[in-house]
Amino acid sequence: MLKAFKHLIQELTLGESDKIKFAEDDKRLAAAALLFHLVDIDGVIEESESRKLREILKDHFQLSDEETTELIKAARRKDDEAVDLYGFTSVLKRTADADERLQIVEMMWEIVYADGHVHEFEDNTIWRVAELLGVSSRDRMILRRKVASHAPEES
Repeated sequence: MLKAFKHLIQELTLGESDKIKFAEDDKRLAAAALLFHLVDIDGVIEESESRKLREILKDHFQLSDEETTELIKAARRKDDEAVDLYGFTSVLKRTADADERLQIVEMMWEIVYADGHVHEFEDNTIWRVAELLGVSSRDRMILRRKVASHAPEES
């Protein structure tokens, strides 16, 4: 009986597959999808970018390894399904305050600089996302310089 009750609680909290679920309007999922989009935008997923993505999500959202893995899987699915970035940015605009939106743009720069090279598609994506999030061009560039100063040399 106790085992059945425990299984019911797991189903209610984790879903039928015992996997952690992230709601459509979860700002963690929206941010992770934007970050994954950057990792994949130039057509090459570098190991350095994947490591940085995992590190950023785990640290910023204080997730376990399992939660981080599930968030990245969900973010990849959402990015694959998305026709534009507005769906993600609108969630963040509604659920994240101004400081959190700045942190998201900073995390985006960290992903971009993880491989030591800024691709023009990555730069353009951050510009568009920052505009949609209400982050000024000035703040976007300040964050870029901040992250670039600690980034590996461009290859």
